[in-house]
Amino acid sequence: MTPIQIFEDIDQARFRSEIQPRNQPAVLRGLCADWPLVHAGRNGADALFTALGPRAPAREADVLELPARFEGRFLHDADCTGFNFERRRLSLKDLFARLKSEAGAQQPVSLFAGAVPLRDDLQSLADEHAMPLLDGVEERLTSLWIGNRTRTAPHWDLPSNLATVIAGRRRFILYPPECIRDLYIGPMDRTIAGQPVSLVDPLQPDLERFPDYARAQDKALTATLEPGDTLYMPSLWVHFVQSLDPVSMMLNIWWREGPPHTVTPFLTLLHGLLTLRDLPEHERQAWKHVFDHFIFDAANEAQPYLSDEAKGVFGPSTEAVRSRIRQHLLRTLQR
Repeated sequence: MTPIQIFEDIDQARFRSEIQPRNQPAVLRGLCADWPLVHAGRNGADALFTALGPRAPAREADVLELPARFEGRFLHDADCTGFNFERRRLSLKDLFARLKSEAGAQQPVSLFAGAVPLRDDLQSLADEHAMPLLDGVEERLTSLWIGNRTRTAPHWDLPSNLATVIAGRRRFILYPPECIRDLYIGPMDRTIAGQPVSLVDPLQPDLERFPDYARAQDKALTATLEPGDTLYMPSLWVHFVQSLDPVSMMLNIWWREGPPHTVTPFLTLLHGLLTLRDLPEHERQAWKHVFDHFIFDAANEAQPYLSDEAKGVFGPSTEAVRSRIRQHLLRTLQR
């Protein structure tokens, strides 16, 4: 595995001109070291929970609880029809109490609350922990990730991601999108938290069961982040996350870099199951050429010899054109 490149003294201008165009993960060392929660976390779990708890005493979160024998690895069960953990609904106050209790246990139960949104009674936290690399125009989702020593299976996210460690160290292993074929992705419509995950354990890969993972391992990037460090993850980079300490917290900001009208291409993938997957091989290969020409190569230049009006739905993307496309899809899907 190769270390993720580290950058220091990054501001918004440098992030836009130097980091994003690389389309590679980047560790932004100490970017948010002055955030209030980072300061609180440096003084221990009690100080961190004291700073956070009164902000939303009744706020509940979905908490995953995993027996100690699984060593923090949240995953499907053996036949991928269920999971190895239980879901709980706990207030943040009760979650903090459980984390403090488990921190003193010889074999602690693994607890993990993912993507607790910073809105409503927690909106002030988002305001106090503004990300200096974004200018406020982007539509975004800001959330907290809270737990103890846990392992999040490799998965991808649609949005771009700026993940800042608040408390506890976190180890990341990242794979470029082309590695998806070598990561043995589990069920697509029965997921732990919305995204399909790899069945491979990056810490102890079983290469007899998953031999192709060796190719992904060769392309993997890794880094360990301290409180105040931020990791930039471009869209669709597959990432494994390991929390290394008894109490850990991360603040995550997702945002889309595409036009506001775009929705998840996963819908296109589902539509492809209906329209492409079961075609004869020669037809599927022919359609690859069509998609390359009109979508992936140069969609806006696919028919330069036609006027915009003549291009119809393949012309410039206006609201009227997008409405025509949506209506056509609705009619065909309802047949």
